[in-house]
This record gives sequence, structure tokens and C-alpha cells, in this order.
Amino acid sequence: MSGNYRRRRVVKHGQARGFSLIELLVVVAIILIIAAIAIPNLIKAKVAANEAATVSSIHAINTAEITYQSANPSIGFSALLSDLGPTGGGYLDAVLAGGTKSGYQYSYGVTGTLPYLRYTVTADPLTRGVTGQKGFYSDESNVTRYNITATATVNDNAVQ
Repeated sequence: MSGNYRRRRVVKHGQARGFSLIELLVVVAIILIIAAIAIPNLIKAKVAANEAATVSSIHAINTAEITYQSANPSIGFSALLSDLGPTGGGYLDAVLAGGTKSGYQYSYGVTGTLPYLRYTVTADPLTRGVTGQKGFYSDESNVTRYNITATATVNDNAVQ
């Protein structure tokens, strides 16, 4: 005999070699256990990525507003978020200027009359807990604030 001892399945006449039902069920169970462990972590990672993208988008809006105000001193800040997009000043991409990006809905508003000297922008998840957890707020002070459970306001903590 050689040193290689391998167990071989005995093939009976008329039967094909393969895996038994129990072996297949064990493999499926292992795959399901791995999926059950991985999927919640993937969802948390997606939420964190959406929140980071939202903070970046609010920063882009603030920067676009400063640039818009410098270019249009008689108008001040833009009257609409879409004024900063490609059809307006071209300071923001079309998706962000449209008000929805990376699982968040952006709300924008100005106060006062021309020239507009104050604005606010809020960003809330489209589905809290799924597309994002935190709500964000910023204004002409260029400080981004967050709230974990509701729409953020000027009174909430600043993003560090």
C-alpha cells in the first residue's frame, strides 16, 4: 500500500457520486450564519458613509454660499439651493442642488430680504436608522451641527 490513504465513496451501480443532503444543509447553514454576522455590520458601515458624505455635502453648500455671496453682493446668499447648481452658479453638482443625496434630504432657506444675509440648511435621513441616523444643521456661521434623534438645530452640538 502507498502512504496516501484516501476514503473513497463507494459508488453503487446506478448511483452518481456527490454530496449528501446533510452535507449540503450544513454548508447552507454555515453561509447563513456568516451572512447573519456580516449584514448588520454592512448596514452600519453604509449609515456611517452616508453621514460622512452628508457632512461633506453641507461643507460644500457652505463653501458654495460664500462664493455665491462674494460673486453676487447685491443678492447675498442664494435664494434657493438650486441657484447653486449647474443651472445657476455652477457651484454644486446637480444631485446635491436637487436636495437629495446619499440617503439624505436637504432643506434650505433664507431669511430677510435682498440682499440675503442669513441662510440655514438641514439634512435629515430619508429613513432614519436605515439611510442615516443623525440629522445635520448649518447656517452662515459655517458650523455644522448634529442631532442623533431628530432634525438638528442651531442649539445642537457641533460636529468635531
